[in-house]
Amino acid sequence: MSFEPIGAITIVVGLFCLLFGTRSTVVAFVMFCTLGSAAALLLGGANVQPAHLFLVFLAISTLFWRKTAVEMLEALKITEPGFWLLCLVLYGVLSSYVMPRLFADETYIIPLGASAHLSTSDGAVPLGPVSSNLTQPIYLIGDLFCFLMIATVGSTQRGLETLATALIAYAATNIGFGILDLVTSATGTQEALQFIRNAQYTFHDEEVVGTMRRIIGSWPEASAFAGMTLGALGFTGMLWLCGRKPLVTGPLALLSLIFVVISTSSTGLVGAVVVLGLLYATALRRCSLRPQDRFSAATVVLGPLLLCLIVLLVLATDGVAARIYEYVDTLILSKAQTESGIQRASWNALAWRNFFDSWGLGVGLGTNRTSSFPLAVLSNVGVPGAVFYLLFILTVFGVRRGEPRSYPSDVRAAARVACLSLLTGAVIAGPTVDQSLLFYVFAGVASAWPERERRPAAPAAKLIPDTLALGQVRPALR
Repeated sequence: MSFEPIGAITIVVGLFCLLFGTRSTVVAFVMFCTLGSAAALLLGGANVQPAHLFLVFLAISTLFWRKTAVEMLEALKITEPGFWLLCLVLYGVLSSYVMPRLFADETYIIPLGASAHLSTSDGAVPLGPVSSNLTQPIYLIGDLFCFLMIATVGSTQRGLETLATALIAYAATNIGFGILDLVTSATGTQEALQFIRNAQYTFHDEEVVGTMRRIIGSWPEASAFAGMTLGALGFTGMLWLCGRKPLVTGPLALLSLIFVVISTSSTGLVGAVVVLGLLYATALRRCSLRPQDRFSAATVVLGPLLLCLIVLLVLATDGVAARIYEYVDTLILSKAQTESGIQRASWNALAWRNFFDSWGLGVGLGTNRTSSFPLAVLSNVGVPGAVFYLLFILTVFGVRRGEPRSYPSDVRAAARVACLSLLTGAVIAGPTVDQSLLFYVFAGVASAWPERERRPAAPAAKLIPDTLALGQVRPALR
């Protein structure tokens, strides 16, 4: 076991946050979710990221009070998303041990972790236990507790406001790391970021596409940075449409979009189109329901005009259209013919075969690697896991009928858009069932319902008979 400097920083910050209260702990936890390339602890071949280590401090801060512990148990009721996520975790943990042994040598896999078998020329090995059969269940258990604790914190008005502030700060921090990545690369000072790039991953921090360097920010590769930035784009963009802190959320959404585009990630480029389309469709719907909504109206009217203006400027400027076409062709149109595209396609084809060879039960959580989240779910945890996950998502995205327009409802709507944004990136290039803690933070916010705590109390006239005189009321209340 190796205890890293960033791990010491995480523990010190956690102890200080416990002194300052739950709000500080929540904000710090969400901020630590940006450090996707860091390892607080190195346990053999496994990386314990700072955010996963900080879950301990979040649990202490959240579950210290009886009321929050009860709220956490309430989130596990069968009508709540937490129940279905718990079912997914239980099946995933069971499958990680049973399936690689039950179906041993029945099919070939692209191992996610270290395997005892020798690989073939394409990296495939016979099905059997791998090291990630231990680490992936741990990550998924962490996702469950993250979701439950975030949903618990968001069960109060103040807690939901804290989570919204923390996620806005996350978007700003993510952009900050993107800028820092550009600056350190331009000045040759990349070593300054090595203390947060210490995880045992394969880093792609020196790759270029044409003449553009790929931006990875605080993540191992450009696709991970772009995928996480899509979540920030969806959340801040939706808050801006709702008119919530527009002077902050608007610029953050615009900067997130810019960094997604210049990250040179095909995942980010395709995902950005989907997210922008989702935001525009949302603006159209909001305008039809509330014509006086100025931010949505501005988006509906100015969006197409701005797009036409950009297209005209591109066509009118010599060489720009050709450069943009070359960029899009490299990242998307010709992606399938590249070595990376061919490799990812072979992973997905083998994952699809794993699904059928395991009779739809999956080869076990954490067993194989794919390049698409739906195939990761089907091949790892099979039909049962896919059903549990779909029920979880449906209950997270379920909108209560008659829900009035309020700050909590706007934050929940923004969190739902962010979940869809992260899902878009995962569908394109998600390698595992684990979707990162950030996804479950957004899911927890989308499931939070602080309006429950403001149930009107029964009036005094209903509690005390009218015949009681004023002097008799006081003893009765005692």
